[in-house]
Amino acid sequence: MDTSRRYENTLVVILFFTWGTVFLDRMSQLYLAPFFAAEFHLSEAQIGTLASVVAICWAASTFFLGAISDRLGRKPVLIPAVFIFSALSWASGMAHSFHQLLLVRALLGLAEGPTWSIITALIEESSHPTRRGRNVGMVVSAAALVGLAVAPVLTTQIASRWGWRSAFLVAGVPGVVMGLIIWKFVKEPEESVHGAGHGQVALSEYFSILRIRNMWLSCIGAAGFMSWLFVMNVFAPLYITRVAGQAPTTAGFLMGASGLGSFFLGFLLPALSDRVGRKPVLLLMAALSAVVPLAYLVTALYTRSLVLAAIVFLANTGQGMASVILVLVPTESVPPQFRATSIGLATLIGEVAGATFAPLLAGVLAESYGLALTMWLAAGGSAVIFVAALFLRETVSPQNRSTATA
Repeated sequence: MDTSRRYENTLVVILFFTWGTVFLDRMSQLYLAPFFAAEFHLSEAQIGTLASVVAICWAASTFFLGAISDRLGRKPVLIPAVFIFSALSWASGMAHSFHQLLLVRALLGLAEGPTWSIITALIEESSHPTRRGRNVGMVVSAAALVGLAVAPVLTTQIASRWGWRSAFLVAGVPGVVMGLIIWKFVKEPEESVHGAGHGQVALSEYFSILRIRNMWLSCIGAAGFMSWLFVMNVFAPLYITRVAGQAPTTAGFLMGASGLGSFFLGFLLPALSDRVGRKPVLLLMAALSAVVPLAYLVTALYTRSLVLAAIVFLANTGQGMASVILVLVPTESVPPQFRATSIGLATLIGEVAGATFAPLLAGVLAESYGLALTMWLAAGGSAVIFVAALFLRETVSPQNRSTATA
């Protein structure tokens, strides 16, 4: 394992911008939907289908291609994936029908899926044990900064001036740049080359991780996390505008404040987990995250929007939870040769249960019982994470905690 502090910091920067680029391409579809939906005459169901197909394809590929990277190494899978999803972002801007766009976005989901499991495994393998939480948290937090803060402004501004096709084209450019930088400067972790013996692992051995208690709990926690994330982000803007009677700009301001808080807490709290352990920090993050959707239900707070913005800023621990429950706990609980596989498995369960079925269920229930129920369902996702965390076995050794504190 390359423990050079300078290389670690360089790798964090490179993978931070790479992961941000991935989320820029994934989320751009949501922000550009009002532009291409009018041209293609899409229904709300078709727009939802576009989001679902990306989630399903992402879920499948992050598991299977992540497992392949455990056998072949990280860079041989990661670099082609980055170039391919960038090209598919450009192709999105060339679609002339709903079915063409659906196919392109499905392929994009397949290409982007392995970047999650490989990027997070790569940073975890290349970091000193006392800095894993900090480094993983920094990289994962790029999704909040780029995907939830920069992406909506960048893509919609370009689309309003030069059209949505140009926005997809611009969104694909950073990926090409990052692919070249990864090829030039990122090293294959020494464990991938010498320690794990990827090509000698029998396929049947991959099922051994299912015997690990923390792996099951990580999958349950992942489902709760993504249910919280997607149900809240899909329905909170609708609740704020339709039920609370606020302007769309107010909804955008509140969601932006929440996303910005997720960025800062996304690297501060995982870094804290290096010192005090993964389990107590995850319990704290799960409890805090429930505050965000419940705060949107408090009507009196809308008369003091700055106070509400401060509450959701300080309580959004989303990216921190992703770092711990999807990356750190799984990888620290399984043998080294199955690290990317463990990330992929937890993500697969989370994407299917949380990113696909939970929003569909919430939408159906909202039609019968109102949009307020969706915020309670999002808080329920946090409760699932909290319960799963209660039964986790701590993965940070006392020795590493004392070293990180020193």
